[in-house]
Amino acid sequence: MVMKIMKNEANLRMHKNNIKLTKRQRMDEKMFLTFISPWLIGFVFLTLGPMLYSLYMSFCKWDAITSPVFIGLTNFYKMFFVDQKFYLSLRNTLYFVLFSVPLNLVIALGLAVLLNMNYRGRSLFRAAFYLPSVIAGVAVYIVWSYLFNSTIGVINYFLSFVGIHGPNWLTDPIWSMPSIIIMTTTFCGGAMLIFLAGLQDIPESVIEAARVDGASKLKIFLKIKLPLLSPIIFLNLIMSIIGSLQIFAQPWVMTQGGPVDSTYVYGMLVYDSAFRFSEFGYASALAWFLFLIIMSLSLIIIKTSSAWVFSESAQK
Repeated sequence: MVMKIMKNEANLRMHKNNIKLTKRQRMDEKMFLTFISPWLIGFVFLTLGPMLYSLYMSFCKWDAITSPVFIGLTNFYKMFFVDQKFYLSLRNTLYFVLFSVPLNLVIALGLAVLLNMNYRGRSLFRAAFYLPSVIAGVAVYIVWSYLFNSTIGVINYFLSFVGIHGPNWLTDPIWSMPSIIIMTTTFCGGAMLIFLAGLQDIPESVIEAARVDGASKLKIFLKIKLPLLSPIIFLNLIMSIIGSLQIFAQPWVMTQGGPVDSTYVYGMLVYDSAFRFSEFGYASALAWFLFLIIMSLSLIIIKTSSAWVFSESAQK
């Protein structure tokens, strides 16, 4: 009888503790929702709402002045079968992505490896290489336009010292897109910083064990550091592809899409459709098609990541 009473008292205490825990959890949930509510409100009204509205507008004819008129799939038909600049801009954008993304990743990783070494003044070099990513903008693109100038540009001036006659960087259809790709490599500081954080997160004990086994620096990098950095590469790859597919400001400021539409990218087609020709419905359809491209490429990378991204949990 005594044991039964003690057991009931213990159960009652546990029940009270569970009630207190539930109240605490409810209080934590309320606090969490309170603090996150500004972001949720902003997301619903400034991101999700405009996205859903643009999705509806992609099936309408709308000039942003008169009321929208529902026209079904006409905008998408125009995109694929009427607008010749659609394929031109898509081809130029994919050309930019194909060359700029790998080049930026390789340069960012190389800089991270160099800046991870122990030498005097490395903090200064880290700040110097990251600085262009902070100040990137229209003013910087204008400066690069002067640097690439075929007559007064500094780049051709220095090339002349070694007997090289520099090309017409921004006025030659062959060199215009490579010029923009070269310019974007100076803004890889964000990816470099993430790579640097990944390198510093690699356990030193693993590196020391490889050195004791007689592994060279190159072998340590290829066999140990690179696999451990694969999640960082995965992150930077997706972010770089998303950013590169949305390129607009650089060619708009430096070449205005020329010469001969050689730098006329997809973002410029969306801008022209909306703000030059007042075809906001067609521009919405273009934007949603770009969203589908980004989502598809991201899903492909995510699905194939298990084959090349190192996972510690998979090794255990």
